[in-house]
Amino acid sequence: MVREVLETGSTVDGYLIGEKLHTGGMATLWRVSKPGIDVPIVMKVPTILDGDDATIIVGFEMEMMILPRLSGLHVPKVYGIGDYSRRPYVVMEYIEGRALLDRLDEAPLLPEDVATLGARIATALADLHRQNVVHLDIKPSNIMMRASGDAAFIDFGLSRHLQLPDLLEAEFQVPMGTGPYISPEQLLRNRTDRRSDIFSLGVLLYHFATKVRPFGYPQSHHQLRKRLWRDPIPPRKLRPDIPPWLQEIILRCLEPDPKDRYPTAAHLLFDLQHPNQVQLTGRAHKVTRDPIFTAWKRWFRVQGLEAVPHQPEPGSIAAAPIVMAAVDLSEGMEALAEALRLDVGRMLSTLPDVRLACVNVLKLNRLAMNYSLDEEGRNIHVQKLVELKEWARPLRLEQERITFHVLEHAEPAQALLEFIRSNHVDQVLIGARGSSTFRRFLGSVSSQVVAEAECTVTVVRVPLPGALGLVRPVSASPLVESTAKGA
Repeated sequence: MVREVLETGSTVDGYLIGEKLHTGGMATLWRVSKPGIDVPIVMKVPTILDGDDATIIVGFEMEMMILPRLSGLHVPKVYGIGDYSRRPYVVMEYIEGRALLDRLDEAPLLPEDVATLGARIATALADLHRQNVVHLDIKPSNIMMRASGDAAFIDFGLSRHLQLPDLLEAEFQVPMGTGPYISPEQLLRNRTDRRSDIFSLGVLLYHFATKVRPFGYPQSHHQLRKRLWRDPIPPRKLRPDIPPWLQEIILRCLEPDPKDRYPTAAHLLFDLQHPNQVQLTGRAHKVTRDPIFTAWKRWFRVQGLEAVPHQPEPGSIAAAPIVMAAVDLSEGMEALAEALRLDVGRMLSTLPDVRLACVNVLKLNRLAMNYSLDEEGRNIHVQKLVELKEWARPLRLEQERITFHVLEHAEPAQALLEFIRSNHVDQVLIGARGSSTFRRFLGSVSSQVVAEAECTVTVVRVPLPGALGLVRPVSASPLVESTAKGA
């Protein structure tokens, strides 16, 4: 991976670096130019190469996967993608216009202005959802208003493409989103519901109508989860001049249960454009929150409700059976990694419809200090990710059929088992190091995976000198075989 610092006047893959436009916690934006591209463009570069936040690394990978697949007025056009093996970046259209964040101080807006703004964002959402993407981070800083008045979304680091593997869901077992705007179902780790974006848009409409955020700025997990059962103060309580039709729209967007919200962004758009046709319900005239008994009933309903299982869309690559390759990238394990790759290649040749998850575990120290950078100042997590991609390159799989995951954990076997369980892996191939008295006494990673994984596990060893076979698969234990999925 390239280590030189970007600066004005330098060149990356033919792009001339101009002025720095923005530096955030996740990425830096540079104005760039390149012969043959006659429109304003910017280069987005992750700022995590000297940090240790794995979610930022994975989130930028998701953005590099999703953005090139999108088109239309409501997303930036992409001109180039950089790889982690050299320098990760996305070169995209520079959207001329004004960030919605700049308009927050204008709140409260007139009701008709709230509706107009909401309609423009709902139009963009409907287009995004038609392209099988749920944004999952709708907030003022991620929305640009073009000079034409059209809304465009930026920053797809938390987004979910419904026909592609979800790296964030695969690797992290925590809710992903921004506190004031995150939907109830995101808190339950359901990242597939388009109505999550409708909830977040409802938060925006509420704020622009009242100058108050409906759920404030939650500082704890408990405060975040309150939106699962507690409705916000009705907007008309804060501003009596808000018309019933606008309160009806806003509160319908903010329903805790997604089935009570607008079913699609297009339905929301229609109401925003035709306020005289909005069907008013009890929501429209409320001036107090729901009775405490109603909130209690919701509270009881969600108790113990955590990750909500969901099924990928039929026919999508995300719904394909998953084969996991647990790759040891440690020094001295090159022969084992090669043997594992050859065995994975043979399996893939007989199973053309599966997708492959390549996994490596970055072992953390329990007692000693953990460092995110190596002696040369390179991010260790990124280096392992690059090595994992290099390991898989000879397999020549399409991007949609292969994912890469570097897990950080003090117990490698537990990290692999958690990944297997949470991602419903169908089959595992794992390399086994050479045996020793020490390893037999403590137990190896591969033996623990064989003993505890609820799917078929194949253990690959380096062949002994003179052996006829290239690898020697070791069958899983009888317990594992008896519970193997699809075995």
